[in-house]
Amino acid sequence: MTTLTFGQLAGLIAALAFLLLVVFLCAVLAKVVKTMNEVNESVKVLKTDADGIAKEVEAILAKSNTLLDDVNHKSKTIDPLFQTVADLSESVSDLNSASRGLAEKVTTSTQNAGKTAMAFGLLRKLYSLRKKKKE
Repeated sequence: MTTLTFGQLAGLIAALAFLLLVVFLCAVLAKVVKTMNEVNESVKVLKTDADGIAKEVEAILAKSNTLLDDVNHKSKTIDPLFQTVADLSESVSDLNSASRGLAEKVTTSTQNAGKTAMAFGLLRKLYSLRKKKKE
């Protein structure tokens, strides 16, 4: 039988500890590999989903651009209408101002005509009274 020296025993313990460390590291490494495989699968699924979303977004943007072009075109065709409405509004405003001026002139003329009629009526009465006094 061979006897072990303290150095050999220490070496044997160190070798066993290293073996135990390697076994645990292999277990940890296997779990890390499994986790990385799952991460790779998740990344593949996310990439597929992102590609699908990107295609849908591209289609939506194309439709939005078409719709925006249509709105811009229709807006350009409506712009003259708004300009015409603005011009018409200005013309109506001018017409209202002219109507007010005419109404004021008519009112003034009517008042003056009324005053003139009253004056003629008064003169007629005075003339009638004077004529009666002479007779």
